[in-house]
Amino acid sequence: MTGLKAAAQMDVGCLRDINEDNAWAQVYHPFGRQPIGLFIVCDGMGGHMGGEFASYWAVEAIKSEYADLFSTKDPRATVVLSEEDIEAARSGYLLPRLLKKDKQERVDLEARVLSAVQKANQVVHEYALRKPEKAGNAGTTVTMAFIQGNKAIIANVGDSRTYLLRNHQLRQISQDHSLVANLVSTGQILPEDIFTHPQRNVIYRFLGQKGLVHADIFHESLRAGDYLLLCSDGLWEMVHSNGIMAEIIEAADEPAQACQELINAANAAGGEDNIGVVVVKVAG
Repeated sequence: MTGLKAAAQMDVGCLRDINEDNAWAQVYHPFGRQPIGLFIVCDGMGGHMGGEFASYWAVEAIKSEYADLFSTKDPRATVVLSEEDIEAARSGYLLPRLLKKDKQERVDLEARVLSAVQKANQVVHEYALRKPEKAGNAGTTVTMAFIQGNKAIIANVGDSRTYLLRNHQLRQISQDHSLVANLVSTGQILPEDIFTHPQRNVIYRFLGQKGLVHADIFHESLRAGDYLLLCSDGLWEMVHSNGIMAEIIEAADEPAQACQELINAANAAGGEDNIGVVVVKVAG
């Protein structure tokens, strides 16, 4: 994998007056090192402007946790091996040592993602406590992906989703924390029923609900030609077909065009909610 291209876009939809979705995409290609990317979609809810602020502050909190990784550094800087690495290289044990480091790096990356989600939850929760008249019941979903090289770590709270598009097949990675998702998993309703169920908008886990939140974590190894799609329910509840979303993404020249065409498709289907979209392309 040689690079990442990405875009984020939001739209108020056809029926709402205020946009409570927030989307963010940031890519950095350090000189001589693996590309990194941070991608976020939040769907806010609750109170007078509570959802708007909740999604905004959640994204800002997560961004702040990664700010140091996206700072521009001197491209002439040299990567220095430790004395232990040098000795391992001399004795022929450098590869196992680096593999061990790779495993530790995976653990560290996951811990950082979890920390970022907890920070976002804390910010939203405290905001709701401080502003009960405006945002006493404020909350937001979050789906986010952090990419380093070919490693992607996805976190999810609520029913905003992250998908992987590979070989023309769009697969949902995240799992919805919603009533209808539970009903599908227990066989009480069919998957297609989630779009018409009277309680389809009921979610049982979101940022700001409590002082601590449990986020689901997923790991993916990316390949050249892959795409990630992050979106709020304003997209997937309107465009029911994974196949259609895949076709839109693959037909676009750039991620920004894919975002716009996905939004257009959601609005053409009714645009009943705000729409937040991030499209990430893994370049070969």
